[in-house]
Amino acid sequence: MALYHFHVTQIKRSEGRTAVASAAYRAGEKLHNRWYGETHDYTKKGGVILKEIILPEHAPVRFSDRSTLWNEVEQVEKRYDAQLAYSFDMALQNEFSMEENIALAREFVRKYFVSDGMIADIAIHQPDKEEGGIPNPHFHVLVPIRPLNADGTWGAKQHRVYHLDENGNRIKNEKGQWEFDSVATTNWGNPETLDKWREAWADMVNEKFEEKGLDCRIDHRSYVDRGLDLIPTVHEGPHVRKMEKKGIRTEKGELNRWIKTTNRMIRSLQATIAALKEWIQEAKEILKEPQEINLAQLLSECHSMRNRTAMTYARGKTKAKKNNLKRFMEECNYLKERGVFTLGDFENHISSVDQKMQVKKSSMNAKQKRLKKLQQLMEDATTYKELKPVCDEMKKEKYHFARSREKYKVEHESELRRFYMVKRRLKEKGFEKEFFPLSAWQKEFFELSAQREEEYQEYKVMKKEILLLYQIKGDVDRAM
Repeated sequence: MALYHFHVTQIKRSEGRTAVASAAYRAGEKLHNRWYGETHDYTKKGGVILKEIILPEHAPVRFSDRSTLWNEVEQVEKRYDAQLAYSFDMALQNEFSMEENIALAREFVRKYFVSDGMIADIAIHQPDKEEGGIPNPHFHVLVPIRPLNADGTWGAKQHRVYHLDENGNRIKNEKGQWEFDSVATTNWGNPETLDKWREAWADMVNEKFEEKGLDCRIDHRSYVDRGLDLIPTVHEGPHVRKMEKKGIRTEKGELNRWIKTTNRMIRSLQATIAALKEWIQEAKEILKEPQEINLAQLLSECHSMRNRTAMTYARGKTKAKKNNLKRFMEECNYLKERGVFTLGDFENHISSVDQKMQVKKSSMNAKQKRLKKLQQLMEDATTYKELKPVCDEMKKEKYHFARSREKYKVEHESELRRFYMVKRRLKEKGFEKEFFPLSAWQKEFFELSAQREEEYQEYKVMKKEILLLYQIKGDVDRAM
């Protein structure tokens, strides 16, 4: 999958960053920072497959050494909040071989950076596969912000352009100081220049795609410029990616996961909307008879009415419009899948669904009635067998005398009452003997329970469907 990523940041002391540390990290080297007296060791960093410094013609050869170059950059900048370097991060393409990616990166850097007087420190990375098993080859370019003079010395970042009066004389402000504007000596930091670089990289990659006969393309433009209602992800950086790789969830990582999920939902909604538009058009073409009412038009009108109402809300307009769209899509998808285009079709359909639901409900009720009967029979038969010994005990010879019999009845009053009650119920249901088909009842009970559960799940679907139909009916009535 073709991927476009072209990110640039500034290495600033005010943010606690150093050019030497940045260079060491990107190159996977150990460099000593003379400005701070620190050593930055990234020799254990993996995935660095190429590192090199490309010099313009007027640059001293000593800058081919990474430590020399970036320590001089640190030394020449005296301010505590100095801007030290530009850091570029650009995605390479999995559709190209690594040799092709390297050649492309070098060509771009030479053509657009080095030819303009920049010293370019390149590092090409091919880290372990990211989540999902997708390789993430990319390259970094680190360039000093301060330009080089023609003689190889460090030049100025800015120069002063003094304000002049009509006679060409300098103007002083209220404090007696000369008024001036600080003008950058290069255009490297201009937004227009960045846009040019971004476009140039996309063009070079796309030319390579075309050369290889591949259909994929990348686009340097933002989602807004391309007319896409998508949310751009935020740059995570190496530290965040390292934490995420270890399973430590970060704020930026969580944000990007939410953005990706949201964009998938947006793309799905856009596809659904496009399909609905086609369906509405098809519905208009199918409906040839003027007396037939176009159901799609009615729902569309109701959707518009709801949105007009939503725009009057003091708050929650966006949420209301989103819910309205979701409702409209749900209704239209349902009708499209069932070929319901006219009001007559809709009335017939809702009647059919309602009838099926009533049949299913009657069947469920009949099964439930039989289940209750079986449940009572099984409980009574079980109670009968459990308590019959209590009743049989009273028939023994030792209880022939009225006194002992009465005493036994008192002691077992509850058991005897329950026994005679279930015996009477079983007799009323035609079971006068002690033989009860308990196994047959249990088998029938379980089979009926399974059948009823299956019917109940079907009934729930029907009920949900009928609720949606009455919702559609309400929207249709509102539009009419």
